Amino acid sequence: MRQNPARRAALLDGAIEVLAREGARGLTQRALDKEVGVPIGTTSNYFRNRDELLVQAGVRVYERLRPAEGALTEMFEQARDAASYGTMLRESVGRVAAFRSGHLAMLELRLEATRRPELRALLTERVRADIDENVTLHETAGLPGGAIAVLLMYLAMNWLIVEQLTLPDVFTDAERDELVTQAVERIVTPFPTATM
Repeated sequence: MRQNPARRAALLDGAIEVLAREGARGLTQRALDKEVGVPIGTTSNYFRNRDELLVQAGVRVYERLRPAEGALTEMFEQARDAASYGTMLRESVGRVAAFRSGHLAMLELRLEATRRPELRALLTERVRADIDENVTLHETAGLPGGAIAVLLMYLAMNWLIVEQLTLPDVFTDAERDELVTQAVERIVTPFPTATM
């Protein structure tokens, strides 16, 4: 198999776009060759089969969704009260929404994972690692609510993102922001009061 990292990344980025637009059934090696504008057969030089392509597309989505090194730690350290915690969550939702095709591709991959054990194992490992990292950062920053608050916020924000990307007219921007504010105030409490 060829080892041109730039070409491989371009193929995986193309796979994300195909997944988001056409769904998992539309992601074939031939469709990906066409999407990226490479000669027919190029994708098969990089990925043995469709299963490998799906798994590697999942890896690539995570690479692109992940904030820069140290950014998560910094975000949690700056969340000192409900308002700043809400700002952190709104920025996270905005970052994911800005990579719409990546999140839609991930939804397709999650559905496909119900039929493909290797993909299911990869996504389970990645999602669990993300959750564990968020719990650790939350607790290290001394934020209230513990692991349960993080898990509840994770579930609430993920569905808010799904709603935003699939049915964007259900909630206005103002309603979405208020839902984040209310979720923080109801789930991640009480924040320590500032002392003078």
